[in-house]
Amino acid sequence: MFELSSYNTIALLSISTLLWTFWNMWPSKKWDPRGQHCYVTGGSSGLGLAVAVELTKRGADVSIVARNKERLASALADMEKFRQGSNQVLKCYSYSLTDAEGSSAALEAASQDHGGKQPDAVFLCAGASRPGFFVEEEGDSLRKGMDDSYFVQAYSALAYTKRVVRDKARGKIVFISSLLGYMSMIGYSTYAPGKHALRGLAETLRSELYLYNCSVHIMFPGNIDSPGFVEENRVKPKITLELESTSKPVSPEVLANELIRGVQKGDFHIAPDLLANIFRSSTIGATPHHNILLDGLYATIGWIGLPFWRRDVDSAVLKHRKDHDEYLKAKGFYT
Repeated sequence: MFELSSYNTIALLSISTLLWTFWNMWPSKKWDPRGQHCYVTGGSSGLGLAVAVELTKRGADVSIVARNKERLASALADMEKFRQGSNQVLKCYSYSLTDAEGSSAALEAASQDHGGKQPDAVFLCAGASRPGFFVEEEGDSLRKGMDDSYFVQAYSALAYTKRVVRDKARGKIVFISSLLGYMSMIGYSTYAPGKHALRGLAETLRSELYLYNCSVHIMFPGNIDSPGFVEENRVKPKITLELESTSKPVSPEVLANELIRGVQKGDFHIAPDLLANIFRSSTIGATPHHNILLDGLYATIGWIGLPFWRRDVDSAVLKHRKDHDEYLKAKGFYT
């Protein structure tokens, strides 16, 4: 009797898991950006611009925010090429988003151009990376790293949450972390901590914003073929460049499509490729699964493969020790 009951329990759990998996593969209703006001930070270039263009193609009203007015004007012209109708509202705003006041003012300006109503969705694509060795950093550069990787999105999320709660309206927050929000390696001491922090913020807000009918998503892309990537490679340590040499940067357009697709599916963590899915499933914790069967497969691959990857990374770093010592001597660090 015990043996039969055990088999019945296992069979029931297996059938339930399969039904749950197939049910979640086809959500009953996808989010449609058409006619929605979508607010995109970092919208003047790179992933932010690609997201803004893709939302424009899908019929959304799009507001983009960045600091550089010339790049904003150029980005807005690019968006106009894909306008779907004369009533579509496309706007740009020049603000610094690394402080709470600027982030709140930018959101307020975009809302006022829509009758005072806050955006239906915010895509927080602003951010920057300046790789280097931790030993060369100073207090100010550590703080700037957090400003450019964490606070530049957190402040906008805070301003948006306050409006959603005050106006008792539905909302949607989409953060952009990085593959380095799942792990990290040499060279990213001022960047990866902020991207890990974004994951922590998103995990918290996913739970808390149930109170206010506001959904939360976060994407973890690898290297992006963008002006920002070109700039960070200019100062990136030699060993970091070496470790990333086999990783081809992905176009912003491909990632923008993956991002919107993930939001439409209702994914909380949006992993745009195989490697990101392996890290996602290997570090999932209490984060909701996408597909239990696939996530189990990804986790198994990670359990087997990631220790070998880490061993190779550590070996490469150790081989670089002599070169690094010479680099520090040349920089005058020891004197």
